[in-house]
Amino acid sequence: MKSISVFLLLIMLSFALKAQEIEQQVLDSVLISSTRIDIPFKENSRTITVISAEEIKNSAAINVADLLQQFAGIDIRRRGTGGSQADLHIRGGGFDQTLLLIDGIKMDDAQTGHHTMNAALPIEVIKRIEIIKGPAARIFGQNAFTGAINIVTKDNLDTSVSTNLETGSFEQLNGSITLGSSLENSTHLVHAGKMTSGGYRANTDYDNTNLFVKSVFNKRKQPIEMLATFFDRKFGAQNFYTTNPSFFEYEETQNSLLAFTTKFKSERFKVQPRLYWKRNQDMFLLRREDPSFYRNFHITNKIGAEANASYTSKLGVTGFGVDLSKTYISSNNLGHRNRFMANMFIEHQFKFINDKLDVTPGVALTYFSDFKFHAFPGLDIGYRISDNLKAYGNIGYTYRIPTYTDLFYSDPATQGNPDLEPEEAFGQEIGLKWNTSRFSATIAAFNRDATNLIDYIRPNSNNAIFTATNITEVNTKGLEFDASYNFKIKDMTQTLNFGYAYLDDTILDQNEALSRYSLNTLRHQYITRFSSQLIKNVRQNIVYKYAERTTGQTYNVWDASLLIKIESAELSITASNIFDADYIETGFVPMPPSNILFGLRYNFK
Repeated sequence: MKSISVFLLLIMLSFALKAQEIEQQVLDSVLISSTRIDIPFKENSRTITVISAEEIKNSAAINVADLLQQFAGIDIRRRGTGGSQADLHIRGGGFDQTLLLIDGIKMDDAQTGHHTMNAALPIEVIKRIEIIKGPAARIFGQNAFTGAINIVTKDNLDTSVSTNLETGSFEQLNGSITLGSSLENSTHLVHAGKMTSGGYRANTDYDNTNLFVKSVFNKRKQPIEMLATFFDRKFGAQNFYTTNPSFFEYEETQNSLLAFTTKFKSERFKVQPRLYWKRNQDMFLLRREDPSFYRNFHITNKIGAEANASYTSKLGVTGFGVDLSKTYISSNNLGHRNRFMANMFIEHQFKFINDKLDVTPGVALTYFSDFKFHAFPGLDIGYRISDNLKAYGNIGYTYRIPTYTDLFYSDPATQGNPDLEPEEAFGQEIGLKWNTSRFSATIAAFNRDATNLIDYIRPNSNNAIFTATNITEVNTKGLEFDASYNFKIKDMTQTLNFGYAYLDDTILDQNEALSRYSLNTLRHQYITRFSSQLIKNVRQNIVYKYAERTTGQTYNVWDASLLIKIESAELSITASNIFDADYIETGFVPMPPSNILFGLRYNFK
């Protein structure tokens, strides 16, 4: 194929260019900011993966959805290119059961989890991504049913200007500018980007706009951080929700966030208060050229205030917090509704046996105006066998309240259920971590016993309406293995990563023939990433992904990228689905064929 031939030719030409070694970030000292107790990455007692800015830069990914697909245990089910719509799943959970956070701010949407990834940031402004697997309700509250992903934004806001331009297959044209400014008493990071495509098949075009601002004011006395985002998505949604060939589906979404945060700190006490406002807008047309035929329009607003704190004493570190929020939804289908939420969290880390053993119990107390009180305790335990080897385990209860779509949505083929109960689960996990500067590995086994899981099912094959229903009991168990090996060739760093995830659940035993959402779990997942540098100023990256779903579908996908640095300029070539695999990740939407994207980034000094 032409795109593959061009890519291979450029790889051969790259061996004639010069470069400098890319430094590797050492994660041992990185503090995991997604917990109330600041814990160094090496010392945490959960399954946590940290993706550094350097790893993001060297990957073949051009957005967060594509990047997360490169990590075992994460299942991003996309409906096309450009991140127009992608559902986020961890360890077999549904798209409503995984929480996304931006700098610790919860980005859950009361309408539906389909919009979770609409809040994902451009990769240019990301410092790192923290992936927390397993039940996390005692840390974050509801929606962290199977895990959470925290995107940490850059905090080095020195004066700089960076531009990026990309073009390639499917009439893709992407452009962005990122500005950094450091003033006497404030710093600012501003990003604006545009992504367009004519689509890889009929009615898969998109027009996306990204705006991002991070500012720190009064930095000499009491710094106040402001975070503002606005993401606008317009895209053809061919077969996103139906198989009817006469429909020509179309969708537009807007996602925005405004947050103010500050921090007060003494030798033993730290408190971080925050105010935030999150807005999501969703407009769907069943026939793109005929809005009057069928149109859904929803606007969701969430206003919140929270404070997270920690206190260090002779007995260890205590983390605690409170989160108050109110959600309003205005919809022509779901109605006009509101919900008040109150969450209180507390956890304490004890250390014994010369700090080799750490024990962290905690609990979350929650109140919802329409679902009353719930309490969800949990416990993390870790034992440092040696400087490089640690055993750990955790148990915890977790939950999710129904979305407004689950409760009230209605169309000719779908019916919500206002009598739904919250989903609940009890999860357990044990694991081992090995960590050195050259080789690191994690292996973990987990089990989750869930009740009242929500799925859309038909009572019999003669009934065409899928109704939201609480499934009685579902057991999910699995095994994950992740490893990273760094070595040098001619003083240049090479990195090999590989991961495997196995998952088995009983959800198909419930109503296999009549269920809408339960049939697409990843049973086997294998991923290998190799980032290499053989000559200066040139770095290659190749990613292999294998997937086997419970339906029996299997597919192999190869992606690759080439990054060439010439003084202040960076040239990139990204090839996706190199060998033209034919596969579907979710629903009825075939994924794009082999495609290539060329990029040029220039950093002004």
